[in-house]
Amino acid sequence: MRIIEPSELILNSDGSVFHLHLLPEQISDTIMLVGDPGRVDTVSDFFSSKEFTVSNREFKSTTGAFNGKRVTVLSTGIGTDNIDIVINELDALANIDLKTRIVKDAHRKLTFVRLGTSGSLQPDIPLASNVLTEISIGFDGLLNFYANRNKVSELEMEQAFLKHTNWNAQCAKPYFTYSSERLVKLFENYTIKGVTISAPGFYGPQGRVLRLPLADPHLNEKIESFSFNGRRITNFEMESSAINGLSRLMGHDSVTICTIIANRVSKDATKDYQPAIKNLIEQTLMTLTE
Repeated sequence: MRIIEPSELILNSDGSVFHLHLLPEQISDTIMLVGDPGRVDTVSDFFSSKEFTVSNREFKSTTGAFNGKRVTVLSTGIGTDNIDIVINELDALANIDLKTRIVKDAHRKLTFVRLGTSGSLQPDIPLASNVLTEISIGFDGLLNFYANRNKVSELEMEQAFLKHTNWNAQCAKPYFTYSSERLVKLFENYTIKGVTISAPGFYGPQGRVLRLPLADPHLNEKIESFSFNGRRITNFEMESSAINGLSRLMGHDSVTICTIIANRVSKDATKDYQPAIKNLIEQTLMTLTE
């Protein structure tokens, strides 16, 4: 039986996990993930009661009650590198005995719902609409560092995409991961189902040009024109691929819902997306706790 070394799972002096500063009893089975630490307060303002709030760096969390159900909201910051920290440490809280450093015999399944903002890659997806990620495409390469990556990936779609885009071999190899079917069905009534790209940056990786030219200036056009078994790529964001991939490898459920605040094709952007975000938060909380 493997004992996980202190260098591999670092704990703080109070026994909490290193980055999140959380103890096992502080997380619920239902966890809402947001990027912005300030949005944790926006979510938790809907709670009828709050147990605690913990903050460390960009990671802020509150556990409380909504509609009689225990819910945790946690900020991840930006990017799949942060998601690697968040999902691994949340899984450790759920499935590793932190005192003995041994994986528990009984697996605890967590539910992750990420709420974020996104840019649409199709002209018919309107501003302030909500895109529900069925499949996430990781441009970040994170999942390629883990064993069994192919077992949780849509390999046929991946190969078709590589061929369609004439993928640049100097970039990380994309991976395609499914969201939880249960969660997709749960939220499909008030969202637009889509295929989402998680980019490893906001500018060049998403086709934005300021002063630096792009390695492939036509990549976004290829992305917009790609189709596989009736599915097209709908939007860009920066976290969903790692959430899906790691969750599937660890036996958790995950999904991402993003409010569209910009359309990359029409070049439009909303001036005030906060009302749409608050409405999505309330709808999500109601759906999760009904």
